[in-house]
Amino acid sequence: MNFWEYMTSNSIINIVLLSWLVAQALKVLIILIETRKIDFSRFIGAGGMPSAHAATVVSLTTAIARTNGIDSPMFAVAFTVALVVMYDAAGVRLAAGKQARVLNKIIENWDKNKPDLFGEELKELIGHTPFQVIVGALLGFLIAMVVPVTH
Repeated sequence: MNFWEYMTSNSIINIVLLSWLVAQALKVLIILIETRKIDFSRFIGAGGMPSAHAATVVSLTTAIARTNGIDSPMFAVAFTVALVVMYDAAGVRLAAGKQARVLNKIIENWDKNKPDLFGEELKELIGHTPFQVIVGALLGFLIAMVVPVTH
């Protein structure tokens, strides 16, 4: 078996990828419903509803729990990583997005005679609200519980 056959036959990786794909597709769909415009950049972009970060790490953690048990070292590692990723998504990256929004306003109102010191506009949508993380986590959990997991 070659590398790609191993990767595609790994049910846990398939569950994680499916969770990411569904979460990102939902972002595009939600924006389409809200704005009546398709924004494919949301398919690969960070931030927004639901959190693909949370969906992927929770689906990974759930699939590992199903295959190895919640008393396994692998589950402990996955659970810890999931907590760190979700905290980062709803905490640090959300705060960074808010700071970017403020800095973009400052740059936008900068005296037009001053040289351009800032370059391109900073990304504002890089984090998640706690609700977006919870929805992403629930999505990842549901997908990992529904899709069959094999060793």
